[in-house]
Order: sequence, then C-alpha cells, then structure tokens
Amino acid sequence: MILYLHDLQEHSPKDYPALQKALEFAGIPVLAPRIGRSWGLQQTLTRFDAAMSAENYILGPILKECHRIIGECRGGVGLLGYDMGGQAALRLAYRHPGKFPIAAAIAPAIDFHLGMRHGHNWIDGELYDTLWEIFDEPEQARQETAVLHIHPLNWPRHQWFVSSRNDERWHDGAVRLSSKLIALGIPHTAIIDENNNEDILSTFVDDAIEFIMKSLDSEARRVN
Repeated sequence: MILYLHDLQEHSPKDYPALQKALEFAGIPVLAPRIGRSWGLQQTLTRFDAAMSAENYILGPILKECHRIIGECRGGVGLLGYDMGGQAALRLAYRHPGKFPIAAAIAPAIDFHLGMRHGHNWIDGELYDTLWEIFDEPEQARQETAVLHIHPLNWPRHQWFVSSRNDERWHDGAVRLSSKLIALGIPHTAIIDENNNEDILSTFVDDAIEFIMKSLDSEARRVN
C-alpha cells in the first residue's frame, strides 16, 4: 500500500486532481495521515500532540493501521511525499529502512532549516513557525535533515526523488542528497537536472507511483 505524507500547506490528495487520479489508478490501498506542520520529526510539537511526536505517530498507530489493511500481503508499505512530506518520507526511510524500504519524494523540502533562516523573507514564512517551537536555532534543525540521517550500511532499498532546477528554495538540498548517496554507493533514482516550469507534482506523480508499485512488487518477491 501507499502511505502519503502531505505538504506544508496540509493539502490532502483530493486537493491535487492529478495526485488523486494517480492514486486511484494504482488500485491499491492509500493512507494519508494528517501530521500538521510537524515535518514528520521525532521531536514533539505541542500543537500536534504534546505526548507523541509525528514520527512516533507514523511508526505506531499509522503503521499498525497499514498492516491491518494489507494483512499478510507481502510487499509492505511505500512512502510517497510532496514538499514537507517529501523530506519526511525520505527521512523516515533513512531512519527506519527496515520498516520503510521504499520512499518516493516530489520536490522534497530537505533543507527545511532554511525556513528558520530565511522564512521572514518568504511570502509563506509564517508556515515555518512550528520549527521555532521545536528548535532553538537553525543549526539544530539542520542536524535533523534527511541528508544527515543516511547510514552508509543500512539504507532503504528503493528510493526515488525529483526536484526542479527552477526550485530555488529546495533544489540545492536534493542535489546535495543525491551527491551524498552517489559518494556512498547507495542505489537511488534522482531526477534533478530538469527545468520544470509546470506543476512538478502533476508532471511526476505518475512516475513516482510507478516506482513505488515496481518496488512493492520487488519487495514481495524478495527472499529474506
């Protein structure tokens, strides 16, 4: 099944017709939990839940519900995320590759700490206020970004992400992530050299879901 992690604006798949259509066409169960503007971190955020972090929410109740839905079916769960959810999908897969061996991210906001550094100059800067509730300074946030959670010997077997060179805010983070994965010899698919002037989600969602579907099939055939 597919576990979809939403963007910073907290839009559901129904808010993006191309995404909704692609998920329906995939023909497998989809779960899209609400994680607020928590960035999927392991640190607690009071406005999300004073006792349980977003990461623990996903690892606990959400993953349990995924397993209830799919039962004994092999293949498991594929993570799909966009923007904030894109970095969360990758980060979760790097931190817990045994639970999430498949991750696909569209325009992942990997360097989310930049929202603390430059958010006051961004038109949507107020959306990054939750980071200040979690961290005291941008450097603390940077230490929690996906790039710094890659383990050279324990990584998700299937990872895919796309970022447009026109994305001045988040593209450098995607390039840096791909460079580190290449340096470590970790297999991945990164589409980072295209100038995409259209809606990147609509343009690449079919590719992302096709990747997840093939990866789920590969996992189902895998002999432990």
